[in-house]
Amino acid sequence: MAQQSIGLTGFGGYIPRLRLQRKAVAQANAWIAPNFLGKGKGERSMANWDEDAVTMAVEAARDLLGPDDDRSHVDALFFGSTTMPFKDRLNAGIISAALTLDETVRAVDVASTQRAGTSALLQALTAVKAGEAKHALVLAADHRKARAASAQELDFGDGAAAISVGTENVIAKYLGGASLTVDFVDHFRGSAEEFDYNWEERWIRDEGYSKIVPRAVKAALDNAGVKAEEIKHFVLPCTFGDKFVQQLAKKSGIAPEAARDTLAANCGETGAAHSLVMLIHALQKDAKPGEKVLVLHFGGGCDALVFETTDKLSTQSGKRGIAGSLANRKEETNYLKFLTFNGLIEWEQGMRAEQDKKTALTTLYRNEDMLMGLVGGRCTETGVVQFPRSRISVNPNNHTVDTQEPYKFAERKAKILSWSADFLSASMNPPNHYGMVVFDEGGRIMMDFTDVEQGTVDSGMEVKLVFRIKDFDEKRGFRRYFWKAVPILKEQAKSQAAE
Repeated sequence: MAQQSIGLTGFGGYIPRLRLQRKAVAQANAWIAPNFLGKGKGERSMANWDEDAVTMAVEAARDLLGPDDDRSHVDALFFGSTTMPFKDRLNAGIISAALTLDETVRAVDVASTQRAGTSALLQALTAVKAGEAKHALVLAADHRKARAASAQELDFGDGAAAISVGTENVIAKYLGGASLTVDFVDHFRGSAEEFDYNWEERWIRDEGYSKIVPRAVKAALDNAGVKAEEIKHFVLPCTFGDKFVQQLAKKSGIAPEAARDTLAANCGETGAAHSLVMLIHALQKDAKPGEKVLVLHFGGGCDALVFETTDKLSTQSGKRGIAGSLANRKEETNYLKFLTFNGLIEWEQGMRAEQDKKTALTTLYRNEDMLMGLVGGRCTETGVVQFPRSRISVNPNNHTVDTQEPYKFAERKAKILSWSADFLSASMNPPNHYGMVVFDEGGRIMMDFTDVEQGTVDSGMEVKLVFRIKDFDEKRGFRRYFWKAVPILKEQAKSQAAE
């Protein structure tokens, strides 16, 4: 009997639309760090104030899964990140609730290493191979903080990647891999620290990458039964520049031109997610069926995975992925906004922000599908949909009782009915936009807006719904999530229709 192929069956990606211009950062800090003026080229992705690793992972997963709200086929979820919002709460569980996955899903957090993304992928491949899962979802995301006037502030970026693993419609067959575990400390972040402590760059480059990566490459190629010259795509996140990555490829016996774009110029390094971010970008832009791909991630050793693309790769052509996310950009030159969004400066929010934001965990649990998954109700007798779901239907002509079934709103098309731009209410990014959103198939919800272009909002505009942070409970260290509406400009709507 022929052995069943195991590998990647789909991908999705998410890079926040804001692109902080490095020139603005370098110029703002030139008085104290003039040595960084030379690094003030290009841009880095910048998360909005209401985005974190969890919300970005949700968006990447939605890109992978598509508009179909039936996700019952997903039976395992692996989430890799070094910046999970909760130290002791299943972060993958939050993602599962937002995606309305079945409660029988196996959800796992993978943390504490830059290899969290590739480690999560390896766990998923192992689970599918062992028959413990049929359709595994691998997510990786990071939203790292960096000290002002540091190299990391310019090198880092925010983003997320999503990959599905299975045995049907495989787009990239897994041939084998290897993991080296070496306690080489290039940087670390203590349990009570916000920022990484970084060691000397030359040491990391010459003693770390240059010696550990080639060993991992050799082990992976040997295990996969693949020759170095067969590798067409060499994927390795590295902040030392594309030329250094090409040198590492050559040192490993791989053609230098196989080294793929590290996305340093227009994204920055997205931490634990970046090897998967680069992989997805390579699958979208460079890879062709029948080519072998080597994916690596350095950190506490090195993970190396070998894949071979198939003719099913073309089935992913309609996905936004990383390429689409990079194209959907808005330049940001306000360095103070970046500092504020990342909690790096204290600012006066006014008396309206002085309120207790304690979350009733009992209410959150009892209404989880509504609050996390945006699940309302549909009357089985009249077909009327509503949010929130209740025992009594809102149908004015027929108040049926106990006839509602769950109805998912997150993937439905909607428009703005009415809106306000409020400068008086407390807001991290004033003015605070909110309004009534109506759905094409019925139902309406009062929602906050996000990613808003001030002065462009109007009634009748189409919106898409996104999972975001609702507010922070600073006193207890809890963050509350809900769904928000993003107005779609006419140019974006035309672009999406063309796709």
